[in-house]
Amino acid sequence: MARKYDNRKLYVLLMGTCATLIILAWFVVRLFSIPAAIAMSAVAAVLPPAAAIVANWGHDKR
Repeated sequence: MARKYDNRKLYVLLMGTCATLIILAWFVVRLFSIPAAIAMSAVAAVLPPAAAIVANWGHDKR
């Protein structure tokens, strides 16, 4: 059970990071540097699939 909790905690951390990157890129960083905002959005686009993989890591495939 402890492993499932750790996976859930990491999932929430990754998704929170994704949301934070999107919000900062679209509302703050784009005012100063559009390429940086695009890079932040690209990183944020990769995080949800990675978070889903982390959340399901180690589960039985029954």
